[in-house]
Amino acid sequence: MSNAHTSHDMADTVRSARKIDRPLVLVGLMGVGKTSIGRRLAAALDRDFIDADEEIERAADRTVAEIFEAHGEAYFRDGERRVIARLMDEGHGVIATGGGAFIDAETRALVLERGLAVWLDCDLDTLVERTSRKNTRPLLKTGDPRQILRDLKEQRSPAYAQAQIHVVTDGGPHDVAVARIIQELAQWQ
Repeated sequence: MSNAHTSHDMADTVRSARKIDRPLVLVGLMGVGKTSIGRRLAAALDRDFIDADEEIERAADRTVAEIFEAHGEAYFRDGERRVIARLMDEGHGVIATGGGAFIDAETRALVLERGLAVWLDCDLDTLVERTSRKNTRPLLKTGDPRQILRDLKEQRSPAYAQAQIHVVTDGGPHDVAVARIIQELAQWQ
């Protein structure tokens, strides 16, 4: 197949994916690339991008870690649910959520009803490597990060599996993951 033909096919796929008129909500464990991939996906689809955790921090004037430490996870999840609802109401094109957002039944129902959930998934080694780059993950400060991530992956996968689209990112380039998501979106129509 020629490059011109492949390029034309991809352009058709992107046009088809752009027809989706709901927010694309990226879900999955910390470290799967929701923010990095989300920015690239939004650019490819000519949509805006917003990170729910950044919006939570802006609204609270505190980091996610500080909110967890001061008030606990239940308090954080309640605020997270409200922020995600607001972001969806505002009509943002691509929304990256925190790793635990989609686990909350109310948040998951909201996303599934009004958005299109895209579960980004990857293997444990990739998660451990990616999350080791930052020391801002409150849930990883309580023990062995590999074991915590393994447990979270096992516990959360049934909820993530309810997403309408599932894409495995593993250790490959983010642009490859974006192309896979766009192909899935085009087929989802």
